[in-house]
Amino acid sequence: MLDSRYFQEDIQKLEDALKRRGSSADLIQQVGHLAANRKKLIREAETLKSQRNTVSQEIAQLKSKAKTDPQAAAEADKKVLAMRGVGEQIKGLDEALKECEAQIAEITLRIPNIPHESVPTGTDANGNIEIRKWGKINQFDFQPKEHVELGEKLGVLDFERAGKISGARFALYFGAGASLERALIQFMLDLHTRQHGYEEAIPPFMVNRASMTGTGQLPKFEEDLFKTSVADRELFLIPTSEVPLTNICRDEILDPGTLPIYYTAYSPCFRSEAGSYGKDTRGLIRQHQFQKVEMVKIVAPETSYDELEKMTLNAEKVLQLLGLPYRVMCLCTGDMGFGAAKTYDLEVWLPGQNAYREISSCSNFEDFQARRAQIRFRPEPQAKPRLAHTLNGSGLAVGRTFVAILENYQNAEGFVKIPEVLHKYLDGAPGFVWEGKELWMRGKSKQK
Repeated sequence: MLDSRYFQEDIQKLEDALKRRGSSADLIQQVGHLAANRKKLIREAETLKSQRNTVSQEIAQLKSKAKTDPQAAAEADKKVLAMRGVGEQIKGLDEALKECEAQIAEITLRIPNIPHESVPTGTDANGNIEIRKWGKINQFDFQPKEHVELGEKLGVLDFERAGKISGARFALYFGAGASLERALIQFMLDLHTRQHGYEEAIPPFMVNRASMTGTGQLPKFEEDLFKTSVADRELFLIPTSEVPLTNICRDEILDPGTLPIYYTAYSPCFRSEAGSYGKDTRGLIRQHQFQKVEMVKIVAPETSYDELEKMTLNAEKVLQLLGLPYRVMCLCTGDMGFGAAKTYDLEVWLPGQNAYREISSCSNFEDFQARRAQIRFRPEPQAKPRLAHTLNGSGLAVGRTFVAILENYQNAEGFVKIPEVLHKYLDGAPGFVWEGKELWMRGKSKQK
C-alpha cells in the first residue's frame, strides 16, 4: 500500500510512476476524486463541530442566566433544538467520511508499488536488462534431454500417476529423486543459516486473510490462491513462505537494535497458476504444488537497497556452489511483481530447453508491505515508530534447481552426476552410485 500523500499531494508523480509500469490511471483518478471528497467532508464536519462547540458554550451561559431571565431560558432551548439538527448533520458527514475512507482503502490495496528510479522502463520481459552472467555453459557431444524424459527414464519422476491422484500440474518424486529434492532443501537451509546469517523458521503453511493482505496477495490475486473453508474459518494455502515469514512482525513495533531481521524457511508452495493456461504444461517448471526455500528481510529504510544486493548474492551463491550457469536480470517496470519497487531475477541455464529460466526472484518492497501489515520499528528509545522496509527472495525454487541439475549434469546414457556440495547429503542413499570420486544418480533405471 502506498503512502496516502501520493493521493493528496503527488497525484501526478503517482500517475507518471504507474504509467511506467503500464498500469491504468483509472484507479488513481478514482482515489483522487475520493480524496478530494474526503477533504470536503472533513472540512464540512469540522466547521459544524466548531459551530456546535461555540453554541454549546453559549447554551451553558444562557442556562446559567435562566433562573433570573426567562428569555435566556427560551433562547437556550431554541439553540439546543437547533444543535440537534447540527448533530444529525455531523453524524451524516461522519458516516459519509467513513464510507469514503473505506472506498479509498479498498482501491489503494489494488494499486501497485512505485518502481525505484533505477528500474528500467519496459512493457514486458523484453525490457529486462542483463546485469551479469556466471558459469560456463556445457557443450554436450550429444543432444541433451529435458528433465521430464530424464526423470521418467531414471524412475525418479512420475507425472502420469500424480495426475491420477491430483490432476494436472502435480508431480510424484520417487527414490533418488525424492532424496535429491530433500538434499537440495537441506543444502540451501544450511548455507543460508550457517553462512548468510538467516534464522531458520518452520512457519504455518496456511494463513488468514489478514496475512495475505499484508504481503499484497489480496485482494488483487485471490484467483491465484488455493483456500480452505471449515465452518466459518477461512484459510489460504501459502503461495510462498514469504507470506508467513513477513507476517511474523505484523502489527508490531520493533525495539531499537532489532533490525535487520533475516528469516529463511522451506515450505511447499501452492498456486493455481490462473492465467497461465497452456504454459509449461510438461514437467516441474510450473506446478500447483512445489518446494521452495525462501529468504525474507525486515530492515531499516536506509539500508534496504544494500540488503537487496546482498540477498541477490546469497541466492547466487547457491547456484555457484552447485556449478549451475546463470544470469542476473534487472526486471523492467512492466515485468515486476505487484508489490516490488525493484527486482532481480536469477535465470539458470537449462540445456534441455536451450534457454535461461527463472529460478529465483529477489525484490525490495520498500515500505509497501510494511504499511499494509503495519510493521514498524523505533530507531532509538522513545523515538517515533517508522515503517520498516521488507525484502524477499527465493533461495532457491527447489524443483527448478532439481530440473537444472538433471539437465546440466546428464550424460549420454541419461545418468546424472551430482554436484560435490551435495555428496554428504546423498552418500549411501539408494539410487546413487560412486564412480571414483564422482557420485551419480542412476535411480531405478535398468540402462547399462
